Amino acid sequence: MIDFNNRVTDDKLKEFADHMIELSETIGFKISSRGWCYTMETERYINKDQFDKVEGWINKCRKRGYLPIDFVAEDSSREFSGVEEMNVLSYEKHIKNWIEAMYDIPYYYDPNWWEGEEYYIQMIVEKVDLVTLASPVLEKYHIPIANTKGWSSMLQRALYARRFKEAEERGLQCVLLYFGDHDPDGLRIADNIRKNLFDLQYVLWDDKFKGYDPRNLIIDRIGLTYDFIQENKLTWIDNLITGSGRNLASPTHRNYSLPYMKKYLKEIGIRKCEANACVIIPTKTRKYIENQIQKYYGEDAEERFAKKKEVVGDKVKEVMDEKGITELIEESIERL
Repeated sequence: MIDFNNRVTDDKLKEFADHMIELSETIGFKISSRGWCYTMETERYINKDQFDKVEGWINKCRKRGYLPIDFVAEDSSREFSGVEEMNVLSYEKHIKNWIEAMYDIPYYYDPNWWEGEEYYIQMIVEKVDLVTLASPVLEKYHIPIANTKGWSSMLQRALYARRFKEAEERGLQCVLLYFGDHDPDGLRIADNIRKNLFDLQYVLWDDKFKGYDPRNLIIDRIGLTYDFIQENKLTWIDNLITGSGRNLASPTHRNYSLPYMKKYLKEIGIRKCEANACVIIPTKTRKYIENQIQKYYGEDAEERFAKKKEVVGDKVKEVMDEKGITELIEESIERL
């Protein structure tokens, strides 16, 4: 375990940075500073009450050039908008690129993915890095995903509930996949999802759209499960220390005597596994998520969706050919 209480030296920072780079090569994508804290906790280099110190070391390494400045994933809410870049193409090349892009018009026409389907799935996760991890799989199946940052906000719940209501009105069975930590609060969040949705069933939107009754919603907690942790030999962290440094396993904690805590301590003990532990096994985690999706959509879903896309694309291309648009594109390119 790294001692973050000692004086920070260049040698220690370089050693720390080298280890971070080595770990990043096994992950294959960028994760947040907080995500690195969870990863290092899983690796048993730190405890949760040392997260702020680890983030401080990461930032020192970035400032001094021991880690690339873009080593961590940036919060999308902090990204710049309105950035202008100078066009270095000639006028002719610029026009030609746009005209050639018109060949792709059929590709940009999306079908009704859910026509003839039985289920409509959305997914929420407890940690932002799981969005990055799961997105390549979910994009193939057109499944929305969001980070709840622990307990989901009221508006976030209302937004995905609205999509569920619209899907149910089209005759679809709705499914919410939840992927959170395997700790007392992670399990409690999953247990309270339906109640929290019921709390919003009478809301009213600006456009007079009414709230959603979640009684028929399938809520499937797919991770972290005990079996997945054991099968993939993920690291159990032998404490129940929270981000504030308090110990859930201590009799002095206000939640210690609550039923959910008693059940967890009896069945699991004083240990936990953070959802970010999956970051170090991305291929296995993505395969696992895909298997959970295929329980509902079937193993042929990707091919089925591709066929729907192909059918509408062909129809758009037929219209372009009939109206002489394809011919006009070819003639325009020849002129340039």
